[in-house]
Amino acid sequence: MSSRPSQAWVCTVCGYVHYGSRPPDECPVCGAEPELFEPYAGEAPSPAAVTPERPDVRAPQVTASGQGGPRRVLIAGAGVAGVSAAESLRKSAQSVEIRLLSREPVLPYYRLNLTRYLAGEVSRDQLLLHPEAWYQEQGVSLALATEVHSLDLSRKCVTTHDGAEHPFDTLILAAGSHAFIPPIPGADQENVTVLRTIVEADALLQAAQPGVRCVCIGGGILGLETAGALAKRGLDVTVVESFPWLLPRQLNRRSGALLASYVHSVGIAVRTKAQVHQIAGGGHASAVRLADDETLPADLVLIAAGVRSNSSLARQAGLQVNAGVVVDDLLQASHPDVYAVGDVAEHRGVTYGLWGAAQYQGTIAGINAAGGQVEFAGIPRTNTLKVLGLGMYSIGQVSEEDGSYLHVEGESDGNYHSFLFRDNHLVGAILLGDTTASAGAKRAIENRLDCTGLLRKAPMAADVLEFLRRAA
Repeated sequence: MSSRPSQAWVCTVCGYVHYGSRPPDECPVCGAEPELFEPYAGEAPSPAAVTPERPDVRAPQVTASGQGGPRRVLIAGAGVAGVSAAESLRKSAQSVEIRLLSREPVLPYYRLNLTRYLAGEVSRDQLLLHPEAWYQEQGVSLALATEVHSLDLSRKCVTTHDGAEHPFDTLILAAGSHAFIPPIPGADQENVTVLRTIVEADALLQAAQPGVRCVCIGGGILGLETAGALAKRGLDVTVVESFPWLLPRQLNRRSGALLASYVHSVGIAVRTKAQVHQIAGGGHASAVRLADDETLPADLVLIAAGVRSNSSLARQAGLQVNAGVVVDDLLQASHPDVYAVGDVAEHRGVTYGLWGAAQYQGTIAGINAAGGQVEFAGIPRTNTLKVLGLGMYSIGQVSEEDGSYLHVEGESDGNYHSFLFRDNHLVGAILLGDTTASAGAKRAIENRLDCTGLLRKAPMAADVLEFLRRAA
């Protein structure tokens, strides 16, 4: 009979699940304090998925392979998920053999800062996750420009594009995602691009000359940040969004309209409710034609239409795949010796596509690859804007699904704030301009803070802001 404690706690920062009568002194994944844990009411895991009372992530747990040598852990993908897995794996098991494969020819870098790099706010060196010497010091064998070609689960081996085979005892899939390019006629022309890698960022920098006309297809976070970066370099930029307002996944209609006004004020044109019909040109794009027959001249076209998981190899190998590689709370795929993390993973039906989630998942998978049993319970989606110079923070739900919600919103001094409540709990917030209440909003949502006293007084937005600032 299992002797594990019946009570569990979840870290509201990274989703780590802790079993015990009280929260840990510190989250072993993200370092959060006990106050940032809340009782965990999720589905009970199987007995095999029990986390120790206080997992020691520094202690070696698995060191030998079935052949008597060091255990071989192969990490396919060197984004933040893969590098975080290598970091926590080395802390957890000193003698495990770690091999990290990267399809890119450069050292692993902060992909989320590519737009800041494009804007000139950070240097190329500042993009790096670690200097080259770090991988040597940590005993991590890093192979650059090494793309996985196939995965053989029966032989526990991956083959790379050069025909080399890389055997493993445990595999951590951190293959990330790729930019989605809609089936737009003319999207295959020379000066049509996406922004997903540092190589693509460098190509954009070469093309980013003052006066160049750029059309950015997609009014999401990446599209707006890239548009802002290019506008700072003197380009004539137009953002095209098919939805009626900008950032439709992060903002409601009013805040999206306010954001559009701000974007226009900094020199970026905006077209909403605009369907792209064609990218015109004879091998070199010259214009973007919309469905309403409007033509936008373009020397450069950027497509920012979201991403898709790099899950095809996993599917071909026989792993369970939906939108991403399906994983359980241990981030284990349908094969017992395979974990999946970051953009390539689907946990409880969610593929996050977020930097923070990828980092936390990588850390947890590294611990588990070393023999741990650490669970991931999921984290709420949060979104912020960089580059544009306007504060924006959104978390949770941004619009009502039915009449059971209470919506409190307000505008003052160029700021907009929106709060959604349900059953006396905050379930979503949008902060545009002044974002000083973001920490309190995050904490209130993640900790399911009881807002009965606040709501009894029929609060205005200013009252909610004050309440949340005190809650931070």
